[in-house]
Amino acid sequence: MMWPFYLMALVAIVSTVRVVTNANPVHALLSLIVSLLAVAGMFMIVGAPFAGALEIIVYAGAIMVLFVFVVMMLNLGSQTVEQERKWLTSDAWAYPALMSFLMGLVLVWTMTSEHSISGPLMGTEVVGPKEVGQALFTQYLLLVEVAAMLLLAALVAAFHLGKREPSAEEEKE
Repeated sequence: MMWPFYLMALVAIVSTVRVVTNANPVHALLSLIVSLLAVAGMFMIVGAPFAGALEIIVYAGAIMVLFVFVVMMLNLGSQTVEQERKWLTSDAWAYPALMSFLMGLVLVWTMTSEHSISGPLMGTEVVGPKEVGQALFTQYLLLVEVAAMLLLAALVAAFHLGKREPSAEEEKE
């Protein structure tokens, strides 16, 4: 009965390896999204639906910030449109689509099986938002504040590193 968890774990591991080994940043970020969704599925399976939802919401937002960082750092302009068309072929979408399909099968099986009615597949209790909030704002408050400061510093650094000087033609306008 633990095969859905192990399938999600396999998807997460393979996707994470593809994030590290892929030379194309767009393909690596697509694999990262698949990996984070697989981890969220693992949270759901072990009986932590709130943590799974937070994984999707927070990291989907973090992925969007990551895309902004990449655009700011690379100073992409209109000359890269043709290059992006070459990168975003059907081959680039085949792997994330296959992994997402596997995760979808596991989630549909999990929701339609008799185990989802009687409780979580692996966990003994469901962790709710109240317990998570109490842990974050009591026991882990300092870590949450440090993470917020690091994210703010990364945003400011990406802005300053990605800022380009206007060319002579742009200054004349």
